[in-house]
Amino acid sequence: MYSCIQFFNKETITALISFREGEEKLGETLHISQDGQISDFPGQFVILGISEDIGIRANHGLAGAASAYRSFVKSFVNVHNTTKFNGEQFLLLGQIPTDELMKQSQGANIHKLRQLTAKLDDLVFPVIEKIVSAGKIPIIIGGGHNNVFPILKGCSMACNTPLNTVNLDAHADFRHTEGRHSGNGFRYAYEAGFLKKYALLGLHEAYNNELIIKELLENPDFLPIFFEDVFLRKKESWKEAQHRAIDFVKDQRFGVELDVDSLENLLSSAWSSVGVSSSESLHYLYSCGKQKQVCYLHITEAVYKRSDGEENVLIGKLINYMVQAFCKGVQAQ
Repeated sequence: MYSCIQFFNKETITALISFREGEEKLGETLHISQDGQISDFPGQFVILGISEDIGIRANHGLAGAASAYRSFVKSFVNVHNTTKFNGEQFLLLGQIPTDELMKQSQGANIHKLRQLTAKLDDLVFPVIEKIVSAGKIPIIIGGGHNNVFPILKGCSMACNTPLNTVNLDAHADFRHTEGRHSGNGFRYAYEAGFLKKYALLGLHEAYNNELIIKELLENPDFLPIFFEDVFLRKKESWKEAQHRAIDFVKDQRFGVELDVDSLENLLSSAWSSVGVSSSESLHYLYSCGKQKQVCYLHITEAVYKRSDGEENVLIGKLINYMVQAFCKGVQAQ
């Protein structure tokens, strides 16, 4: 497992902290792993980064998701350390070593990109399995939604049972098993027996094909809830839709997914002018965290700098708020 992690050192984290006299920052007190040991960590949350965009490009998307994790870390370590939210609760484990795969992906065709995405799967799932087996909650930041497959695989292997999942996303990411990419992670997980029930919150009707929608509506293991039904047709409130999605999965261990392309006017691999607000996404994460069967948090497709030159310098701070919202929900159980 340890070869599947690039660890931080104290000096690297210290260099990211903006010190101020009389104040203590989260980065001064959180645990930083040097050897991959998790079982001795007394807290609850283990943070892991996946800095890649191979799976997104394998799905014909734009590169840039590899840039989000470091932006998050810089923001997160500068949160004020308080009795309610302190570093003792967190282990900054490091990140999956993606440098070699990213190097091989430069200029690669779709077929090669999908092969590299499958290789990435094999790096991710053993780490997730180790974290969950130690009784901790992994918080995975960065990369494409392709990583949901190895995350669910690792959790399922640790729990010895398929997991349920709730996903706030404009897209179902349930395309056919045509080779691994960011658009079919849930399909691969479901067909492999790692995913049981799947609640899809905030789907956009115009950006999911007819065959996928038909399958989602006909299979009782799936609960699709469309953005248009909530915000256009007003069939239910956002709060009601959110609770319905969570109620669908919370009867057993479940994962929490958030694709930032579900948010309005937020730079991502597939950003949109239409979506939920940042505040609505935070309440979703808080509500998920409050459930006793919650197993992990995965925030994906975020971009600091995209391959077309677009930038969002605040993305790290937004992900920081998302992590805080989820963890405060867990603490409120």
